[in-house]
Formats: sequence, C-alpha cells, structure tokens
Amino acid sequence: MTNNKNKTVLLIDDDMDIIEVNKAILEKDGYKVIFALDGEGGFEKAKTALPDMIVLDVMMDTIDEGFMVARQLRNLETTKHIPLIMLTAINEKSGFPWKYEKDETWLPVDVFLEKPVKPNDLLNNVRRLV
Repeated sequence: MTNNKNKTVLLIDDDMDIIEVNKAILEKDGYKVIFALDGEGGFEKAKTALPDMIVLDVMMDTIDEGFMVARQLRNLETTKHIPLIMLTAINEKSGFPWKYEKDETWLPVDVFLEKPVKPNDLLNNVRRLV
C-alpha cells in the first residue's frame, strides 16, 4: 500500500454498487473516499471538501449529467484544478461506438475510462493524477 492516507477521492455515481467497489479498491490503496449519488450532490461536495481527485460518472439523472458537472467544476476557481476521471458506459448502453477526446470546453476531463473499469486501470490513473 502506498502512503495515500492524506489524499481524498470523491466518487460521483448514481450506482451504489459501483461506488462500493471503487471505494474498496481506493481505500485498500490508502485513499480516503467520499461519494455522492448524483451530479448536484457531487458538485456541492466537491466545493466543500475540495478532494484531491474526482471520479465522475457520465450518465446519472440525465444521459449527460457528468459532462455538465465536469464543466461546472472547471468553471469554479476552487475546483478547476482538481483532476477528473470520467467513467462511462455510453458505448455499452447506446450500442454506438463513441470516441472520447478531451476538450477544454465541452469535455474538460483528464481521463476517460469505460465501465466496468478494471481495478488496476482505476488505481493507476488515480495514482498518476493525484
């Protein structure tokens, strides 16, 4: 285990099972994990907790809620520098292959990961960005 006990990761996802799995993976590696079950709650939690990293789902209350939250976070002075990993199952759920390309305005995230995310992929990206 690496020394990540002073690092906080915020998970924003409407699927409690995904939160529990990712929380267990991250806590085992020493991270403190907090979570929110929707974009609005996640945005509020990010503003107050100022985590070291945010892992954000795309599809929650709406199909693009995660994109909107990412843009809100990037537009706020206190949260704009927090690394963002976006998790998505859009390709799986829509059946349409979609290529993600970061964009400062529309998709202002650091990394896209497809759900279900492999534990090592999540950990390696969190470690790299925190």
